[in-house]
Amino acid sequence: MNIGDKAPDLLGTDQNGNEIHLSQYAGRKLVLYFYPKDNTSGCTAEACSLRDNYKQLKEAGYEVVGVSADSASSHQKFIEKHDLPFPLIADTEKKLSELMGTWGEKSMYGRKYMGMFRTTFILSPDSTIEKIFLPKEIKTKNHAEQILKTK
Repeated sequence: MNIGDKAPDLLGTDQNGNEIHLSQYAGRKLVLYFYPKDNTSGCTAEACSLRDNYKQLKEAGYEVVGVSADSASSHQKFIEKHDLPFPLIADTEKKLSELMGTWGEKSMYGRKYMGMFRTTFILSPDSTIEKIFLPKEIKTKNHAEQILKTK
């Protein structure tokens, strides 16, 4: 997906088994952030940055939805442990991740494996992609500030 493309209405199922649709956020911008794994250091830092700045994000007109390939029960524990105020989509079949281009081959210490690329999409109120933060651009501890500066 690229800037100017429309995101799909059905994003997936959250930690409670509820379907999440973009149409639920009509009239608001959406921070749709993809992250590799619940309860890892970088992913926790990113989620906590968004949590700690959630009020400012909401005041700036944003809603927040996280996405990883973790299970709904893993997401529930992650939300409870870190008191996250936004839903997390359990993209266990990688449907949304593959569609958005955030799932693919990664490499660590010469070993290749499939995984999630940390990526954030800023969607306009009409579901159009306005901005994309690529993996090397995201500063996990200050991600909310990065988003707020894009206004």
